[in-house]
Amino acid sequence: MKNDREEIPVNDGAEKRKKSQFWKFFEKFDLREEKKIALIGKWGIFILLVIMESMIILQMLSLPKIDEQFFVRFFVVLASTALLTLTEALKLFAVKRSQARIACFVFDMLFSTAITAVTGSSYLVVLFILILTEFYMSAKRARSSIVMFAISLPAYVAAYWVAQTIWSGTELGYVVIISDSVGALVALVAHFFIVNFALGFYRQYLRLEKALRELAASKEELQRAYDELAEITALQERQRIAKDIHDTTGHSITTVIMQTEAAKLIIDKDPIEAKKKIIAANLQAKHALEQLRESVHLLSGDTTKGTLKAGLQGVINESTDGTGIKIRSDLQDVSVSPTKYRFLYNTLKESISNGLRHGGATAFWVELKQEHGEIRLLVSDNGKGADTELLERGFGLSSMAEHAKTLGGRVELTSEEGEGFEILVVLPADEEQEKGEDNNGEQD
Repeated sequence: MKNDREEIPVNDGAEKRKKSQFWKFFEKFDLREEKKIALIGKWGIFILLVIMESMIILQMLSLPKIDEQFFVRFFVVLASTALLTLTEALKLFAVKRSQARIACFVFDMLFSTAITAVTGSSYLVVLFILILTEFYMSAKRARSSIVMFAISLPAYVAAYWVAQTIWSGTELGYVVIISDSVGALVALVAHFFIVNFALGFYRQYLRLEKALRELAASKEELQRAYDELAEITALQERQRIAKDIHDTTGHSITTVIMQTEAAKLIIDKDPIEAKKKIIAANLQAKHALEQLRESVHLLSGDTTKGTLKAGLQGVINESTDGTGIKIRSDLQDVSVSPTKYRFLYNTLKESISNGLRHGGATAFWVELKQEHGEIRLLVSDNGKGADTELLERGFGLSSMAEHAKTLGGRVELTSEEGEGFEILVVLPADEEQEKGEDNNGEQD
């Protein structure tokens, strides 16, 4: 009993291994490998042909009467089957040129007719079907298959008439030949449609599979291009931030140093002026620190921020906190892109710092609004002003004007001696914001 119990799992394991090998054998054949499938089909046709030839020979050997001409007929059958096998093998595996293949088809039909004429076998239609199957498989155009099919029907009738006439020794009438061939002709017609439908379906499958592979390859290529673009964009953004840190923050710190140095020199002679310079330097230092914080947040991937109105209000609060500076404002809630947000945010800080440093301003007016598809930021002060025609634009104003131009906008400067200074920045509104305004206008 113990031995029996031990043998059961061994047999089960052997069966499982056999099954797995059986399925692995079929899994090797991928329908997408057209050449391998075609080779399998050719071998299948060749094997079926050999089987049919063997059945015809066995059928001949089983005939009850053997006369003096038996060996002659048997020799003719063997020679015809051998030649048919040879031409079919050449056509299937060796011959590539179309003219040589047509010659092979002609010989195939002649040898099939000879075999049928000598043996009186009813397998002529089967031989024709095998021969035509290989042709349909190798035909690259549907027109070639149709032409061969049209030729094969009268060719079969003629071959059948010759074979039956030689076998029976009497000439059969056309009506008898056609009536006897009807079943075979129907089989040839059905074979033509079935085989060509299957081949058409398979070739359509191959085209679809190829299209899917190309689509997958295009998708991978597009993904790589997208990744490269994202990497380039990130690098450009880092370079831009680094440039902002170098230019804006470096410029601000340099200004702080110059202001404090100037205040130190005049603190004894003119304490009021020295205090103004210290206040301006302090405010510039705050702005520089805020710029550094913003740049660090961007480099770390933190792009969260409030609205533009809140950002500008924060600059105003920071500038008036403990400095004695008065700033009035009228700010609309305007939606802008991150790039425009940073530009307008930094423009307000730069305008206030310039008004304190160069104009000696003590009060400012800040206005932000959107109208007629434009965003307008106005910053004016009560400083000593300057002649705009003679005004030499420093780093801040030139950078401001250049940046506004890249965003599709402009910077306008208005000032006169003793009349304060005014900076107007005009940028095109974002598309979504413009659509929102149009919709609101229509509803109103």
